[in-house]
Amino acid sequence: MSYFNCLNAAEKSKIFFLPPASTLSNTGREVLACALGAVLYMPASSPEIFNRLFKKKIAGLITTVLCLEDAIGDQQVASAEQNLVKQLTALQKVKKLNQPPFIFVRVRNGAQLKRLVKTLGAALPVLTGFVFPKFEPSTGWQYFEELKRVNQFLEQPLYGMPILESAGIIQLETRSADLLQIKTVLDIYKDLVLNIRIGATDLSGYYGIRRSSEFTIYDIALIKDCIAAIINVFGRCPDDYVISSPVWEYFSPGHRVLKPQLRKSPFQEYYGKPGLQLRHQLICSHLDGLIKEVLLDKANGLIGKTIIHPSHLAPVQALYAVTHEEYADATDILQNGNGGVLKSAYNNKMNEVKPHINWAQKIITMSKIYGVLKENYDYTSIIYAKKEL
Repeated sequence: MSYFNCLNAAEKSKIFFLPPASTLSNTGREVLACALGAVLYMPASSPEIFNRLFKKKIAGLITTVLCLEDAIGDQQVASAEQNLVKQLTALQKVKKLNQPPFIFVRVRNGAQLKRLVKTLGAALPVLTGFVFPKFEPSTGWQYFEELKRVNQFLEQPLYGMPILESAGIIQLETRSADLLQIKTVLDIYKDLVLNIRIGATDLSGYYGIRRSSEFTIYDIALIKDCIAAIINVFGRCPDDYVISSPVWEYFSPGHRVLKPQLRKSPFQEYYGKPGLQLRHQLICSHLDGLIKEVLLDKANGLIGKTIIHPSHLAPVQALYAVTHEEYADATDILQNGNGGVLKSAYNNKMNEVKPHINWAQKIITMSKIYGVLKENYDYTSIIYAKKEL
């Protein structure tokens, strides 16, 4: 299991200066936290879970969350749990034949987590971990205590991914205290925390806000401020918490008021008319907004993104491939760790060693997972080669 396996060997050789990791299995927490990529949610009630994951019907899928919370109705919980146990048990039996993606289960509460752990039994190792919604300081520790208990009996640990989406972190009068209290809890269980995820849909819902496909989450002032506060608390070096970005909700054509957000030149100059057709396809599916949002995620230090449609996999994951320019800068910075200022290899910027060293270390980690593109290649090269949206 590795990124961009939809590309054949010749396409990879043409596009990549350094190829993506040959396998992501059995990797340590620090690397795995950055390797989840575009995380596809599926309802745990789906009878197609086994077929989609074992038979790899979703091209490029690396990580999935099987959701027992918002993705199913309150009256479906019991049947969804039964289906989930059935599907995961089947996957565990054939795991050695075909490595499934990283699988997480989003539970509703601590009681459900304990119940599932008991019911899954021998099928637990097929999971990479659990997702904890509406994570709050008063109750969040209970999730991790259960994980800690279960991991005593497993060869590979299960990880937890808390979702920050409760009212306390969006409301101004409680935000700072709640975030700091959550950090206190997570610091205790840091070895079990894989990602910190942001539930922007729930946070927006408290104020009756829903963004359209023509705006990124950073255009919504309340959510932008909340994301900034989350990064401020959890994104400090050397805490090394990986923060993942909120979901993009749109996947099919719709009415537009504003101009598309993708320039023609990256598509036309390299690929001509077929490139412009690909651009048109991205725009018609509102994926230009998604691309812009992922670029803003990266600019703000977020890694990984929740998605709800397979068409989101290609653009999100292509954008995580490290550019040759980024890799050259990071390498130069790390090779001159004593400090000072360097002119970049591309002769277009200043690389100041000490302020940029944490960034450089992250780039090298990402390069090992997602690969390094050749000079003059970018994310469009991967999407164009795959031609799967």
